[in-house]
Amino acid sequence: MQLTTVIGLDTAKSVFHVHGVDADENVSVSRQLKRRQVLPFFKKLPPCLIGIEACSASHHWSRELQALGHRVRLIPPRYVKPYVKNQKNDARDAEAICEAVTRPNMRFVPTKTREQQTMLMLHRTRHLFVRQRTAIINAIRAHLSEFGIVAGVGRNGVEALLKIIADEKDHRVPDVARDCLMALGAQLQTLKARVLEFDARILASHRASEVSRRLEAIPGVGPQVATALVATIADPKSFRSGRDLAAWIGLVPKQNSSGGKSKLGGVTKAGDRYLRSLLMIGALSVIKRAKQLGYTNRPWLAKLMARRPTKVAAIALANKIARMAWAMMVRGEKYREPVALAA
Repeated sequence: MQLTTVIGLDTAKSVFHVHGVDADENVSVSRQLKRRQVLPFFKKLPPCLIGIEACSASHHWSRELQALGHRVRLIPPRYVKPYVKNQKNDARDAEAICEAVTRPNMRFVPTKTREQQTMLMLHRTRHLFVRQRTAIINAIRAHLSEFGIVAGVGRNGVEALLKIIADEKDHRVPDVARDCLMALGAQLQTLKARVLEFDARILASHRASEVSRRLEAIPGVGPQVATALVATIADPKSFRSGRDLAAWIGLVPKQNSSGGKSKLGGVTKAGDRYLRSLLMIGALSVIKRAKQLGYTNRPWLAKLMARRPTKVAAIALANKIARMAWAMMVRGEKYREPVALAA
């Protein structure tokens, strides 16, 4: 085997494909590997540059291969696609990764630590429970509405419906339907308890993280947003500026410019949808609070609200929150409240 300097690794559940080139960019290796053969194969190689698509389990393989002395770069799949030749297969995917990883202007995804992935799993599991809770609430409301029973929106309305379900003297609900609704109600209570349990775990992790505690001082950022920022942004220094981070999250307008004419549309919605939604919720809470107390120290937000809808202003504020978070994470600073400007 020739001395391999760059490798493209196409990962999968069981069958992997390796495509490597030497210093003269001649193909030195192209073969399939079973899962159990991957680490022994790379142990025999001298340190080299390895490219992997940033997808499921890629962070695990990156950590394992770095422990063997290799340099690993994770590439977003959409940046690899232009290098795939006709007739896609595993071999050509690995070849495309090998070529893309050597491009001078290629963008890479920092490898997450086990702790960061664990925190993200806490968030994703909680988010799944919240969505299931919402689905069950909607099912209970829909089923009871078929019998002419409705309640107001919000938590109080749901509690009123649960009391009706539990009241066996209420003959508006047939017995079989009541049994079904009781099962849904029990599942709802279980999910509520699970959500509270994961809230407590996220709060404990937040209190144990110095960076997360500093980020909490930003208006609109609580333990949920702070821990999500720390876990999702593996290396804040990989972004050149806070603007780059906001663009990566998807809080900037789409651009379709040509011929010197700038055309901007709605937000790109790129990056992490969950993190973007948390930042939007935080921004909306700041705007709601500012409407109640006045825009004393945020005149720019007052001017923006005067000429733009609330949700447009929330996107601008979420963008600003993301940029402030980036600055605090990179520089190790604490949050400083802006001085109120003259109107």
